[in-house]
Amino acid sequence: MNRTIELASHVLDTVGDRAEAEIVVGGGVSALTRFANSFIHQNVAEEGYEVSLRVAVDGRVNAARTTSLDNLDGFVDDTIEIAALQRVDENWPGLTPPLDVTDPKHYDEATAEATPADRAGKVADFVAAGPEMRAAGFCETMGHNVAFVNTAGHRAFGRYTRATIDGIHQTGASAGSGHATSKHFGDLDGAAVGALAAGRAQQGLDAFDLKPGEYEVVLAPECVGTIGIFLSFYGFNGKQHAEGQSFVELGEKQFDASINFFDHANDPRALGVGFDAEGTPRQRLELVTNGVTKGVAHDRRTATKAGVHSTGHGDPGSEQWGPIPTHLFLAEGEKSVEEMIASVDRGLYVSTFNYCRVLDPKTLAVTGLTRNGTFMIENGKITGAVTNLRFTQSFVEALTQGRVHAIGNDSRFADSEFGPGFTHVPSLHLESWNFTGGAAG
Repeated sequence: MNRTIELASHVLDTVGDRAEAEIVVGGGVSALTRFANSFIHQNVAEEGYEVSLRVAVDGRVNAARTTSLDNLDGFVDDTIEIAALQRVDENWPGLTPPLDVTDPKHYDEATAEATPADRAGKVADFVAAGPEMRAAGFCETMGHNVAFVNTAGHRAFGRYTRATIDGIHQTGASAGSGHATSKHFGDLDGAAVGALAAGRAQQGLDAFDLKPGEYEVVLAPECVGTIGIFLSFYGFNGKQHAEGQSFVELGEKQFDASINFFDHANDPRALGVGFDAEGTPRQRLELVTNGVTKGVAHDRRTATKAGVHSTGHGDPGSEQWGPIPTHLFLAEGEKSVEEMIASVDRGLYVSTFNYCRVLDPKTLAVTGLTRNGTFMIENGKITGAVTNLRFTQSFVEALTQGRVHAIGNDSRFADSEFGPGFTHVPSLHLESWNFTGGAAG
């Protein structure tokens, strides 16, 4: 029997008829190869599992998680005992009934079975792309299983893989980054990712300070990925929307007509399994269609309050921070990055955002920094590197009607402030971005 199914079944049996309960067990093998100064310095692998349990005793609800498997019976007993001490939860939505769940088949044996030598090969290709530079980063592979059971008789099982290579090349005075993520280890092109990082580092030499102000920008996928995950967490979030903290106005044209955001765990390019932590099947969720805001993510709790069905976005902890689209796609356009740059008279190309923090969740005004490659564009060409800049910008306002000049044809998984694998997005050419100063303020 699969280990996750075995653990979930054991916890369910331990709960017995003492409570309503839902159990999610996820885990498997994760392996990581790190490199610095162009040498591999660490290779680690582990097999581990996390057990999430939510129980309701006469409407009194408690949730807990553990990675310690030594005393699961005690973990269950404690969770139920604490539930009995809680106030009655008037918004407890109950358990998901038995439902059919589609397996999106996001599992690749070659990824799950990748060896240290396999990962070292990707690292070697990355390093070789910048022979006169210092490279640092990691190559990661993982193969995880997820089992769900509840006392209402619902069962679901899925598995997925993820492979990532992420790193920088450094000169004595500059750095450039590159990133790739896929469920297929074979899709990772260490040489191409390394060449992108090395090229940015080389172009980043002799950077100059730029006067703050509004500049036309071409944003690389990492920047767009950060925009997307912030829109998801603070906007397309059923809890934030219900509490009046979200920018979302359903049915209103809040974005440029070229913008189409959707969340789709079953997309062939996606990662993860086909159900959420409440056992709800995941389906494609339209968030923005031709600039019009169409939906927000819901778990069972927020869906009940809103009088709709769960969209399959319940996760351990979503009762606190809300349901979040974590399989986010921005439909790509037709322009290459080179074409977008060529259409800019004077502006900036930005590789990565860093240390972004929300100033106002309602307008999604965010402050942050540029990093690992910010370049001046003049007369359609990159003419030099710019030192890191601080910005203060509403992510929503930046994407409103008329401010999106082009959408790239280079959609891919992009790293963001929340980590890899959450957003699949292209580059964007935007009318303006508000830069307020240098990295110091």
